[in-house]
Amino acid sequence: MRWFAALALLSASTPLMATETGAGVNFQLVAHPIGWVALALFVLAYMAVILEERIHIAKSKPVMLAAALIWGMISWHNGGTGTDANLTREAFEAMFLEYAEIFFFLVVAMTYVTAMGERGVFEALRSQLIRYGFSYRSLFWITGLLAFLISPVLDNLTTALVMSAVILAVGAGNARFITLAMINLVVAANAGGAWSAFGDITTLMVWQANKAQFFDFFRLFFPAVVNWLVPALIMFVALPKGRPASTESHGRIKHGGISICLTFALTIAITVIGRQWLGMPAAYGMLTGLALLNLLASRIDYRQRHYALAHGAEEQGYSIFRIIANAEWDTLLFFYGVFACVGGLAALGYLELASTKLYGNLGPTTANAAMGVLSSVVDNIPIMFAVIKMNPPMDASQWLLITLTAGVGGSLLSVGSAAGVALMGAARGQYTFMSHLRWSWAIALGYAASIALHLWLARFVFG
Repeated sequence: MRWFAALALLSASTPLMATETGAGVNFQLVAHPIGWVALALFVLAYMAVILEERIHIAKSKPVMLAAALIWGMISWHNGGTGTDANLTREAFEAMFLEYAEIFFFLVVAMTYVTAMGERGVFEALRSQLIRYGFSYRSLFWITGLLAFLISPVLDNLTTALVMSAVILAVGAGNARFITLAMINLVVAANAGGAWSAFGDITTLMVWQANKAQFFDFFRLFFPAVVNWLVPALIMFVALPKGRPASTESHGRIKHGGISICLTFALTIAITVIGRQWLGMPAAYGMLTGLALLNLLASRIDYRQRHYALAHGAEEQGYSIFRIIANAEWDTLLFFYGVFACVGGLAALGYLELASTKLYGNLGPTTANAAMGVLSSVVDNIPIMFAVIKMNPPMDASQWLLITLTAGVGGSLLSVGSAAGVALMGAARGQYTFMSHLRWSWAIALGYAASIALHLWLARFVFG
């Protein structure tokens, strides 16, 4: 919040006229009362998001309301007709198109994840890990490694929740193991999501904005590995020895579960091919995959109805549209609010000002590293969208650096990522803000090491 206040203090001499920059329309209203009110609305809305669990208001509501008020004020100031009014409409439409592409991508991805969960894919994975009777130290590495490798395809939140179920099931009664394994899980899931265009919303945004190509993200693989391994090796020495008591766990994948996994893999391939070689947005490939999933759902529905009829059981239809209805709509609408708020601040001129003062004075490397640290307090999505809208002059390696830092910076605090927040709820009293904070110094070492390795690779290997 101090960062936004600082931007406002720097705006005293900004003239009031609309210009068009590389980052979009700039009405240069940061010194106008409308600019101050808009900034205050965004800060208040984000405070409500941070206090979501205390005030019991879904996070989408305050940011959507703030977005409506910000754009309403801009439109009112520019009038209903004229050049500025047309620029306002065009700026909103450009922002909305960016959101729409992300929205449809996420709807399809969430639908696939929910469909795999309904078919018992994740439960089967959990059962297999429990059944083998690994030691605490083995489970620490296995859950961390799986999180690192799965999160590039699934989102880090889903990955963390699946692996946390394993940790809680096998580590019951051993608080030290659960705490360290949960911290390791958060770091691994966030690090894994940083080296794939599909791994996190921020990487998807960078890919959609043409700041990096699909295969460029693989250059972040080794820095991401270092980001995870450095704190993991430090925490490993504090792990308890021995193994948990073996338990019987049975998880079976329902009919169609494997087919859904394969169709998801095909959808990713179509999305990459469509984006890289056909020049189509990622939403094109994902919506094509949704069509394939719908066809597969018809086959599953037919089999379920036929089985129920043959055995005299109650018919249980299968519909992808029911699965879509169970998507995280609060999260999807929260993204709209964030996009619209940040887009409004960009139209007011704040992001161009931030780009000049932050990236111009500190330089891209220091600024990108600072943005990553900020993402441990403020969600990485508005930070990344703000940087993209700022559009500072950076080469490909620096765009990959902000992708890395925004993705893994949230690991510094338990509240810095969706994975950390979710695991605090799943393991109440065993994984807390303070238990994570005790190991933040180790995570910070991994953060610094990953940045150093990326810069070295960019200069001597990929340069």
